[in-house]
Amino acid sequence: MFTAVPPLQPLALGWLSAACVQVAVLRLDLIDPLISGNKWYKLSEHLHHMEALGASGVMSLGGAHSNHLHALAAAGHRLGFETVGLLRGHPQVTPTVTDLQAFGMALHWLGYGGYRQRHDPGFWAPWQARYPHLLAVPEGGGAEAGARGCQVLLDLVRGQLPALGWDGFDGWWLAVGTGTTLAGLVLAGGAPVYGAMAVPEGHGVAENISALVGKAGDYELVDASRGGFARVDDELLEFMLAAEAESGVPLEPLYTGKALLTLRHNLHRFAPGTRLVFVHTGGLQGRRAMPGCR
Repeated sequence: MFTAVPPLQPLALGWLSAACVQVAVLRLDLIDPLISGNKWYKLSEHLHHMEALGASGVMSLGGAHSNHLHALAAAGHRLGFETVGLLRGHPQVTPTVTDLQAFGMALHWLGYGGYRQRHDPGFWAPWQARYPHLLAVPEGGGAEAGARGCQVLLDLVRGQLPALGWDGFDGWWLAVGTGTTLAGLVLAGGAPVYGAMAVPEGHGVAENISALVGKAGDYELVDASRGGFARVDDELLEFMLAAEAESGVPLEPLYTGKALLTLRHNLHRFAPGTRLVFVHTGGLQGRRAMPGCR
């Protein structure tokens, strides 16, 4: 669907230069204004599976600001397949929800208790009975298909390293929500993967990654949650806005901003001369609902 290669560009920040650590950012946010970031790569294999099964659309899960549901609904609107969203919490109006409805996604609000049951063995049964013609895709576009779709990111980076004057790189750094993109990078190999956990423990992320990559994967999870799910504080916002102004790279506070701030807090772990690839996972549409960063 997307023929343009997301650019890999140097991330110019004074604190990186002072530490002699080089970071290049893979700008997945630039692949499309609506189907943005890693969300497309996680969806791509699911959509191939949808076609192979002869299904007429996709149903999946997310919150009222979900980047995954936003990308799915936009893809369905553009490519002409049906979409259904099962949402956390109770009906509310957010910029994301307004877009989902405009893209034609049918919405069902599960409440908070109902959403917590999403990992239960029988969760999908009533929804598959109601929508037998749709493919059920896990939260965030997860599962093996989502991870497999993200493996291509290694090739996208390798093809652009010579333009940076790099003959290789020493590790990936990215925000982690479900762990699917991280799992894809681990499966692709090539470099260690550092995942900045934007959600606190207890959301099943570590278990999801382990199920996808086994125990042999070369990765590490670092807490970036700021003490809670979708937690945003003044330090984070101030850092994010300053980093945007200095680097020219737009961020958002729930994932990319948290990941970059966590890298700064952990920069002492990397020796001078280290080269890291920071994956910009998109999600910029979600910042519309965040005070102070529209």
